[in-house]
Amino acid sequence: MSAGALSEARLGRLADVVARHVESGEVPGLVWLLARRGEVHAGTAGTFEPDGAGKPVTRDTIFRISSMSKPIAAAAALTLVEDCRLRLDDPVDDLLPEMADRRVLIRPDAPLDDTVPSPRPITLRDLLTFRLGLGADFTGTLRQPAMQAAGALGLFTGPPAPAGVPAPDEWIRRLGTLPLEFPPGERWLYHAGADVLGVLVGRAADRPFEDVLAERIFEPLGMADTGFWVPEDRRPRFGACYTVDVGTGERIVYDEADGQWATPPAFAGGGAGLVSTADDYLAFAEMLRAGGTHRGRRILSRPTVETMTANHLTPAQLATSAPVPGERGWGFGVGVLLRRTGPANVGTYGWDGGMGSIWTTDPAEGLVLVLCTNQTWTSPSPPPVARDFVTAAYAALDD
Repeated sequence: MSAGALSEARLGRLADVVARHVESGEVPGLVWLLARRGEVHAGTAGTFEPDGAGKPVTRDTIFRISSMSKPIAAAAALTLVEDCRLRLDDPVDDLLPEMADRRVLIRPDAPLDDTVPSPRPITLRDLLTFRLGLGADFTGTLRQPAMQAAGALGLFTGPPAPAGVPAPDEWIRRLGTLPLEFPPGERWLYHAGADVLGVLVGRAADRPFEDVLAERIFEPLGMADTGFWVPEDRRPRFGACYTVDVGTGERIVYDEADGQWATPPAFAGGGAGLVSTADDYLAFAEMLRAGGTHRGRRILSRPTVETMTANHLTPAQLATSAPVPGERGWGFGVGVLLRRTGPANVGTYGWDGGMGSIWTTDPAEGLVLVLCTNQTWTSPSPPPVARDFVTAAYAALDD
């Protein structure tokens, strides 16, 4: 038996299972990693372009990881908490005066001027747990005029589009013109908290957010290919990203290799802006799995990691959390499994990126999984390639 207690034959089956999704045309290309007990297995399949065209995807291919940016932003914020430059339950008003003295809609679908004063300020904990009072409703039950107004202002709606987002000070100014949909702390709503968090972290550190991530996360972990844009010398390892036309069902290009990620964005957002490689993200995931250390260097304390990866939502909030209400809770920037419905143990944590990537860590098994593709998801729930990857990976455990 290998040190990682993994079946060689079943690892081969894992590679075959994943490759079938490329052969069927579901995704053009992908990279997968499985790590357990110091043993790492990896595989690639497909190409940079559909139908086997273009260069083969390689293990060091750079992908847009979209919402897998959120856990990294949360970890950076927690390093500032440990430095006592931020506190979880302090109001953000001093650093984000644009978010002070909030007004709250009398109901989520009320006209934008039909508001009451917020019962309390927004805190860092609210941002980390997506309970600031504004964001996307994954249940689809709310009419959200505030979110529609946010889209009209160029704020956090739709797939990532860094070229069209204003710089942080202007971004947060625009956000401050909108009311909240719920009082802070009341309801889980997706995404918005992570982008506000990025602005807060930058101001707390008195540094651009992208520099904070580089100094506190990427450089210590050796994540050399992770950032908010792809320099020209690395672009041969960075291809187009594809999506599906909802009207025709046909695959189309969402972003070219020399498109929106080819230059530094005005707004480096904490919610969805990063690119990375599978191995870079594995370094981040392994740091958390190891209780905050990486190759002898401590990034976060063990108690902080345990707090980050624990559920913070109430039973009522879990009923409207994503993507399956009640199945996964939310920690600080990560989803946390609360009910065992498959091979993953309760307490498994991680998150997905809607532009085609997933990460999951199962502490009970000592297992980390990363999958990166160049095809966007079409719903909040991962597609068959991701589900089959996780199933086949757990099936390879041999103890």
